Amino acid sequence: MKVLVTGATGFLGKHLAVALHKLGHEVTAAGRNAQAGAELAAQGIAFLPCRLEDTAQTVRSCFGQDIVFHCGALSSLWGSYNDFYESNVTGTRNVIKGCTEGGVQRLIYVSTPSIYFDYTDRLSIAESARLPRRAANAYAETKRLAEQDIDAAFRLGLAVVTVRPRAIFGPGDRAIVPRLIEASRQGKLPLIRGGRAVLDLTYVDNAVQALLLCMTAPSSVLGRKYNVTNGEPQPFIEVLNYLFERLGEPLRSRKLPYRAAYALAGLLEAAAKLSGSGKEPLLTRYSVGLLGRSQTLDITAAREELGYRPQVTVKEGIDAYAAWYRRQHD
Repeated sequence: MKVLVTGATGFLGKHLAVALHKLGHEVTAAGRNAQAGAELAAQGIAFLPCRLEDTAQTVRSCFGQDIVFHCGALSSLWGSYNDFYESNVTGTRNVIKGCTEGGVQRLIYVSTPSIYFDYTDRLSIAESARLPRRAANAYAETKRLAEQDIDAAFRLGLAVVTVRPRAIFGPGDRAIVPRLIEASRQGKLPLIRGGRAVLDLTYVDNAVQALLLCMTAPSSVLGRKYNVTNGEPQPFIEVLNYLFERLGEPLRSRKLPYRAAYALAGLLEAAAKLSGSGKEPLLTRYSVGLLGRSQTLDITAAREELGYRPQVTVKEGIDAYAAWYRRQHD
């Protein structure tokens, strides 16, 4: 089939584009990172430089495609609301317009479980769970708005499926695990509430599997939303201990009470805004919440309706990441 992957120069999108190519599909990888695009092109995947905010370009990229995977987004702990809105809301509206006008058979949208987050401990969250009255940050708010546009497009006849993968990691990850490694090396890795918060992670190949299942699933899944994780909730401290053991490095952390960490993050955010530099503070209130509050997802719907079965465990995924990391730094 002819398949477009937006955000294909990002972590998940790149893994997905490669998997689709290996399955024999005619893949167009759209993204804004020219170097990553060249790496995809070297594997025989068509690369399309594309900014989601560019309506004409994004709409045009959808024409002639059978399936569109919309992985592109601005995902960050820090940034201006306008930047998040342009990428996540305007960009999604442009993809919807392209799919609608271009006759795309199915749009698979990558959302986020960040929309559930409300700075409290929440376990086994189902897709139907209440959403907080106020989003945790600009990223969560704009992704929630984008989901609303996706839902509206479905009601108007566009075939869509939405997935909400949690904390994707694996070889090539340059966001989650590298932050932990760098913070530990500086002796500043915050261990909030002793690292007891229970977290869900998703190995990248498992996330790709879920997306591929959305592509071929029966029409009964259209309009539905699916949580995706490894299905192995565990305390943050256990993940850290195993990760640094496999890396062969000591874990250097600082224990911080939740309230103190949250207050410090608030001060650091205020200072960052006053400086006008745009630089992300060492701690944000959102990152304190992510590290200090438990959040796990119920993936029953993905198992039962998509046939999703995580193939790589968290420990196996960390092993793979550690091996990749060592190769990069030899």
